[in-house]
Amino acid sequence: MLEKLKHKLLISLAIGAGVYLFFIVYVNFDQFLNSLSNFSLWLLPVILLLSFVNYVLRFYKWDYYLSLIKVKLNKIDSFYIFMSGLVMSVTPGKLGEFLKAYLVKEKTEIPMSKTSPVIIVERLTDSIAFILISLIGAYIFEYGMVITLIITAVIITLIILLTSPKLLILVLHNLEKSSKLRKYIVKIENAYKSIQVLLKPSVLFSMTLVSVVAWFAECLGYYFILRNFGIEINLMWASFSYAFANIVGTVSMLPGGLGITEGSLTFLLIEKGVSKATSVTTTFIVRVLTLWFAVLVGLIALSLLHRRNKNCCNNFNLDGIN
Repeated sequence: MLEKLKHKLLISLAIGAGVYLFFIVYVNFDQFLNSLSNFSLWLLPVILLLSFVNYVLRFYKWDYYLSLIKVKLNKIDSFYIFMSGLVMSVTPGKLGEFLKAYLVKEKTEIPMSKTSPVIIVERLTDSIAFILISLIGAYIFEYGMVITLIITAVIITLIILLTSPKLLILVLHNLEKSSKLRKYIVKIENAYKSIQVLLKPSVLFSMTLVSVVAWFAECLGYYFILRNFGIEINLMWASFSYAFANIVGTVSMLPGGLGITEGSLTFLLIEKGVSKATSVTTTFIVRVLTLWFAVLVGLIALSLLHRRNKNCCNNFNLDGIN
């Protein structure tokens, strides 16, 4: 599994490089560099801190979900596993984050069918958070309401389907008819049990609030970047445009929304009368300090987790000899 995810990550890196090269050529390399020189470096740690706040809040959500489905995991291991999943932020729809379920299985031998629903519900609550921010912005600025409502309807339908006992019975009934697919029945039952716990209304509501706060941290970072370039916009517009662009990017199912998210952010700024060079530069900066910073954090966490597991095995072997 790790080899497959590594291959997907390399493809995403190549796509990302191609996307940014296209945008830089679009505005002229010299204009891009000139615009980039206007970015105040003192703002760099602030934006990175806000991005990391996003990861920490989402880790809290991940760890809470694990406790709900009775998965016992050391807090440090849980933290490293969650952060390791960030390396797959540039996979289509972030589906590569199922790496976390694989790592939990490697650590605890708990089947992925039990923990994979956590990743699904994480994505749902994150999407709902973006939708809520987008709906408010779409209403205020009268932009993107139709797209946002369509995506909202899809999310609501998905939640209903995931929690529907009738659908489960129908799926299991069809699986029983096939000898080849019958082996998946237990896995689906495990996943459904987890989904039922994770999508309880009270849990869904509280964890969506956590997601809203988490992603607002990155919206705030984007606002600071725009203000750094003297772009006269308010925090609500910055939050709306960031959330809307990310929703569109997620729906596209492209790795990390590459190209679509960047294009949406750039287009929305140009529509506001911002120059092409500045629009592309701010988009480039926010994506590097959010999406690609997440990948870097994931790589570091995965390396630390591997070292930690290796040390644990060595200690175990030494204890056995003694």
